[in-house]
Amino acid sequence: MPQRGASQGPASGPLAGIVVVDLTRVLAGPFCTMLLSDLGARVIKVENPKGGDDSRAYGPFINGKSGYFIAQNRGKESIALDLKQEADRAILHRLLKRADVLIENFRPGTMARLGFGPEALKQLYPQLIFASTSGFGQTGPYADRPAYDIIAQAMGGIMSITGHEGGEPTRVGASIGDLGAGLFTALGIVSALHHRNRSGEGITVDVAMLDSQLALLENAIARYYSSGKAPKPMGARHPSIAPFEAYRTGDGYVVIACGNDPLFRTFCGVIEHPHLADDPRFATNAKRSENVVQLKEALESFLTGKTTAHWLDLFNRTGIPSAPINDVAQAIHDPQVQHRQVVLPVADESVAPLCVAGSPIKFSGFPAATGRPAAPDLDQDRARILADFP
Repeated sequence: MPQRGASQGPASGPLAGIVVVDLTRVLAGPFCTMLLSDLGARVIKVENPKGGDDSRAYGPFINGKSGYFIAQNRGKESIALDLKQEADRAILHRLLKRADVLIENFRPGTMARLGFGPEALKQLYPQLIFASTSGFGQTGPYADRPAYDIIAQAMGGIMSITGHEGGEPTRVGASIGDLGAGLFTALGIVSALHHRNRSGEGITVDVAMLDSQLALLENAIARYYSSGKAPKPMGARHPSIAPFEAYRTGDGYVVIACGNDPLFRTFCGVIEHPHLADDPRFATNAKRSENVVQLKEALESFLTGKTTAHWLDLFNRTGIPSAPINDVAQAIHDPQVQHRQVVLPVADESVAPLCVAGSPIKFSGFPAATGRPAAPDLDQDRARILADFP
C-alpha cells in the first residue's frame, strides 16, 4: 500500500516515507525512534514547551548542549506543543492525519485523558500504529507505577546475576532496561508496519521495560527451572561454557572463549599444554564447567607468564576466539569499529568533535552513512512541520 507520510529529501533507508510522531522523552522511547530515524523514517519529536525533553538537562554538556540528548535524538525534528491547549492539540491532529506511527511513553492512561488514547485515535486514523513504551505495560497490577532503568534492572532479575559472587548488587553499566525496551518497541513497530501493509489495519504495540528485561535474561530462566535454584552472579564467567571468561596475563587480562570440546583441544595445543585436554577434570565442557575454578587456576598459572599482547597475537593467528578488554576509548578507535563506521561525527559544528554511535545495521541497497544529522533545538522545526502538515 502507498506510504501515508511525507519524507524530507531523498530516500535514506528502508523506512523512508514513514512518518513517526514521537511523544517520548529521556531514553527508552527516544532510543526507539532514533533507531527508526536511522532506518530512514521521518521522526517528528513533540516536546513540552517548558524545557522540552527532560534529557536536555542531562550532562555531559558541550557548549551548553546536552550530549545525552544529542546521542538519542540526532536526526529528528522538534516541535513544542502543550497538549492541554486546544490549539496545540489541533496541530497534533494535523500530524496524525498523515502519520504512520505515534509512539508515547507516558504512564498508562495519560494519553486517553488527553483525548489521544488508542481507542479514540483508531476511530479517527484506522491505519495509525499506536506504540506505547512504559515501565510495566498498559495492564497489570503495576501498570500505574513509575519506572526508570534501574527499577527494571532490579525487578527483572538482571542485577541478581550481574557482578561478582558475594558482591553488592550491580547495575549493568549501560541502561539495558531502557535500551532493551526501545529495541523491542522498534521491532514491534516495524512488525506492525508489515501487518498494515498486508491488512491495511493499524494496531497497537505495548512494550514494558520489565517484560523486556525478562526477555533479555538469556538462559537464566531455563537454569532456574532446570535446577530449582535462582542463578547467582559469577563475574565474567559463562554459566555453562568453559573456558569462557577473563583470565589474568602478565600485564592485564585476556578474554578466551572455547565453545566446544574440539576447540578446547585445539586451544590446549596452541598454548603448548595439550595434557589439559585429557585431564579428566577438563576433558568435556560439562566437566570444565563443573571444575571452572580449577580450570582458571591452571590456565592463569602460565597465562600470567606472558603479556596480553603476546597471547592475543598467538590466538588471533591460530583461530582461538579471544579479545582484549577495551575501555570505551579503545573500543571507539578499534580498527574494526572504524572500518565498519560504527561511531560517526554529528553534523553540528557547535559540539564538534562529538561523535555518536551509528546504526549497526548495514543494507546492500543503501550507502553506509558517514555522519549523523544534528539533534534539534527545542521547537526548531515548527515552521517546516506546520507547512508540511497543513
